[in-house]
Amino acid sequence: MTAPLKVLCVVGARPNFVKIAPILLALRAHREMAAILCHTGQHYDPELNDRFFVDLGIPRPDVSLDVGSGSHAVQTAEVMKRIEPVIDTQRPDIVLVVGDVNSTLAAALVAAKRGVAVTHVEAGLRSNDRTMPEEINRILTDQISDLLFTTEASALENLEREGIPRERVRLVGNVMIDALHHNLRRAVASSEILMRQGGNPAQGFAVLTLHRPSNVDDPQTLRQILETVREIGQELPVIFPIHPRTRSRIESGGLAPLLAAPAIRAMPPVGYLEMMGLVRDAKLVLTDSGGLQEETTALGIPCLTLRDNTERPITVSDGTNTIVGSSPAAITAAYAEFRRTGGKRGRVPALWDGNAATRIAAELAQWAGGLAAR
Repeated sequence: MTAPLKVLCVVGARPNFVKIAPILLALRAHREMAAILCHTGQHYDPELNDRFFVDLGIPRPDVSLDVGSGSHAVQTAEVMKRIEPVIDTQRPDIVLVVGDVNSTLAAALVAAKRGVAVTHVEAGLRSNDRTMPEEINRILTDQISDLLFTTEASALENLEREGIPRERVRLVGNVMIDALHHNLRRAVASSEILMRQGGNPAQGFAVLTLHRPSNVDDPQTLRQILETVREIGQELPVIFPIHPRTRSRIESGGLAPLLAAPAIRAMPPVGYLEMMGLVRDAKLVLTDSGGLQEETTALGIPCLTLRDNTERPITVSDGTNTIVGSSPAAITAAYAEFRRTGGKRGRVPALWDGNAATRIAAELAQWAGGLAAR
């Protein structure tokens, strides 16, 4: 009997965990492939990591690199240093990377230089803003990948424009939405979360998330966003699970008084099932997260993206997302439009049906069969 092909699946940050969960599940249905999970530790908060793994039903990693924090250069280099011996020891046939974090590019670079096939899930997304480190990671990872899985048609156009042959690309849908479909029935009710925080579960609310450096690293920008959101919260209370990095910026900038309840209900970071419960029950989401742009579109929840661009344009053209930026005037105007109309209504994009991972596993098995025959 031929040994199964080894697929080394690499994750490093919480958005990666959501994407890899349905992929691992789908790969188990193919006996000709064996998945090995490597967690680089780019997001290293043990409590949050453990919660996401439990919430999503992800098995404990086969390999943990424990990279931790650092500048983009330090973090990328450290992942490369630590994953190279893993690739040499495990000798995978394929290295599968997801998303656009530093671990994605680092693992892809080492695999490509060691002559191991690279496949990239969520390929071809572009914000066309090279000041975003993630944009650099996306472009470079796609250039060295052998097989690229895309979530939307615009990604195919981006890859074609960048000279990547069409035969290396597969349009399969969105694994983030697979995870949403699979777990939504298990989401923690927002009423339960709000009662724990001393809020009113019967009252409508908005959800806010902030973590992008462009929004949180400049104290003046962060102050203006929080002041504007506080004004919104006078009318529609805002639930704000605070990213650890954002919390440190709020504290160092002396901005904690802006988080006064009841306008803004600040809380520690929440797990995946809790976040899904909050988003599902929210009247509005304000965010700079790429994943939440997709999830709100799938759930039909109006979303105001506090950025000047998005790498997920289908959430704007087809979905419920509106690109707002971070200026107080723009946020206030977008909220006024939401109050006037009830929020943007869209449709769920093609292939965002909960079966993207199944398509990925099938395509990978077929492609890997050709790889083994060489």
